[in-house]
Amino acid sequence: MLGATTTPAERRVRFRELLAGDEIVQFPGAINPINAQIIEQIGFEGVYISGGAFSAAMGVPDIGLTTLTEVADHGRAIARVTNLPTFIDADTGWGEAMNVARTVQEFEDAGISGMHLEDQVNPKRCGHLDGKEVVTTVEMNKRIAAAVKGRRDENFVICARTDSRAGEGLNAAIDRAKAYVDAGADMIFPEAMRDLGEFERFAASVDVPILANMTEFGKSELFTTEQLANVGVKLVIYPVTTLRIAMGAIKSGLQTIRDKGTQVDLLEGMQTRADLYDTIDYAAYNDFDAAVFNFSQEGHQ
Repeated sequence: MLGATTTPAERRVRFRELLAGDEIVQFPGAINPINAQIIEQIGFEGVYISGGAFSAAMGVPDIGLTTLTEVADHGRAIARVTNLPTFIDADTGWGEAMNVARTVQEFEDAGISGMHLEDQVNPKRCGHLDGKEVVTTVEMNKRIAAAVKGRRDENFVICARTDSRAGEGLNAAIDRAKAYVDAGADMIFPEAMRDLGEFERFAASVDVPILANMTEFGKSELFTTEQLANVGVKLVIYPVTTLRIAMGAIKSGLQTIRDKGTQVDLLEGMQTRADLYDTIDYAAYNDFDAAVFNFSQEGHQ
């Protein structure tokens, strides 16, 4: 009730434990706080907060138009309601080295458990679109070093994403990943891999966990967690999946209402009032309210 019962520090420790464990873990994307509560309710290990999903929900493309403060506020709203670790998209860090350090601290203050930072130039593009450009390895290493230096909680996870596979090839992307680990990255996010073998090459090349982005309609095939675990992937994210599910249902439902003049045919697929109240723990709020208003001043002066 009134948010998570665990502290941000405890959730960061849990994130580290998950990455050090033997099992692959899944972090679906949450587009809002109740989405994160449902992710926890279903039994997933963590929550991902996608920049692409957030920008789409804001009605703009994923090209770096959202600001640090907007994303931090969005992340804070999600992190405060879930006991799961939250992992957020930091794009290119919103500026030069000092800005990247501030980004880490803003996310720490928002209760986030970790973030990924990418090596694209500004303005960035969606990782599964053509025409991406990347900065030099030296420049990206400066971003990572600044993030590490800005971090105050050693358990806050700093992940380096490389978008270099498309333009520079697999071997160059792996060389970049090795350099990013040397610069202090805790995890590597190789974006837009073509097949399982490429994930396996990355996992075998670095001594930190590897992340797989299973986004729909992109460059990567939608592999199962078993397939990804077998090639050494530790964390799987589903960045825009819940947004696509929701928007598909919303568009179809609104068309039904427009055509039929009523939502009666849609009721079976809706979240019920009872399930909504259970998800947001409505009863606990009532109990809290009743306890406060039943407080007696008897015996107190």
